[in-house]
Amino acid sequence: MPNKPLAIVIGAGPAGLMAAERLALGGFDVEVFDAMPSAGRKFLLAGKSGMNLTHAENLESFLGRFGHASPSLERALKLFPPAAIRDWAQGLGVETFVGSSGRVFPTDMKAAPLLRAWLHRLRQSGVRFFMRHRWLGFSQYRTYRFQTADGEIEKEAAIAVLALGGASWARLGSDGRWFDYFDRSQITLHPFKPSNCGFECKWSEHFSSKFSGSPLTKVGLQIRTVKEHDEYRIGQFVVSEHGVEGSLIYAFSADIRDLIERDGKATIELDLTPDRSEERILSELNSGRGARSWSSFLRSKLSLHPVHIGLLYEALEKDQMQDVEVLASTIKRLPLILDRARPIDEAISSAGGLCFSELDSDLMMKHFPSVYCAGEMLDWEAPTGGYLLSACLATGYLAGEAGCAFLQNSFAGMMNEGQDV
Repeated sequence: MPNKPLAIVIGAGPAGLMAAERLALGGFDVEVFDAMPSAGRKFLLAGKSGMNLTHAENLESFLGRFGHASPSLERALKLFPPAAIRDWAQGLGVETFVGSSGRVFPTDMKAAPLLRAWLHRLRQSGVRFFMRHRWLGFSQYRTYRFQTADGEIEKEAAIAVLALGGASWARLGSDGRWFDYFDRSQITLHPFKPSNCGFECKWSEHFSSKFSGSPLTKVGLQIRTVKEHDEYRIGQFVVSEHGVEGSLIYAFSADIRDLIERDGKATIELDLTPDRSEERILSELNSGRGARSWSSFLRSKLSLHPVHIGLLYEALEKDQMQDVEVLASTIKRLPLILDRARPIDEAISSAGGLCFSELDSDLMMKHFPSVYCAGEMLDWEAPTGGYLLSACLATGYLAGEAGCAFLQNSFAGMMNEGQDV
């Protein structure tokens, strides 16, 4: 009986685990290597506040969330779409539901039970795990180098799937150290950039000390993008010590980042009362505040919270605060200048990485035949809402399926003849 071809997967995040699953289902020996002590560490932390698996919107809209990378990801996302992700989770004994925003969650909202069931199923299917093995590169064709606690080792395999992660949350394994290796090999890469991240602005010391950590629960945000499109969305974010962060900011992070790269800064406009028109606000302001302070008047008449009023004082001079027309206009369009993104290691995800031009339609590297790539190491980004995990799972699925086909075509003859492969 001949030995089955060995497929190795480097990276035990969602993309790597999905590739390993598909390869094991194809009947091949599969070994998974990772630099961290355990699998799926970023997956677990991302799911700590509620495991957002995918999104239930129609597929056309779903594909559009990936910007310039949508055409490159389309095949993978159609091969393993959101509906298939829900079926896959159910196969692991994890039921899901669609939230009011269209986001899909496990019914218990937790990542750990899903990961435990997944790892158990992988081990039951014969997948072997080697933790604390950091990939160092290729020593020769189909031979892979790893650093371990006992020194450097080499592993020969018929194929490999690289799922090495991006460059955010380095403590969980996504440190981007593989980038330099590919750069020296003259592989086309785009530099890593923070995505779904916070941004810095110059708060006064008084505002920062008083309002750091304060949420703005329902505000509008408008931005004019580098393509001269006006974009507007209502949501929530948080004032941080250094600037702003949270879901509404993350939704515009790519646009904000691009403006800063072009102009050295980005100006966003906040609508502090998205349910009220400027005319209504002006009418309320003209109704007279009597003996009340402006702060008390604005709280009672317009339901503005102290952090809203603090933002107004950041944007306006004292005399401007007395001008009801200027004040009404600023309540609806409060300018906020953002200077730079927070460090990439604080970001939820990263943009940049290995360019799709280096891969064929199966996600196999053109310079390294039999090596596939998947997950966040590829040059794409997406907003939060299940899109990030969906694309990681989908690219891992495609790489695993393509790897199976490659092995079947390459080794079928040798296996039929009873030769070791």
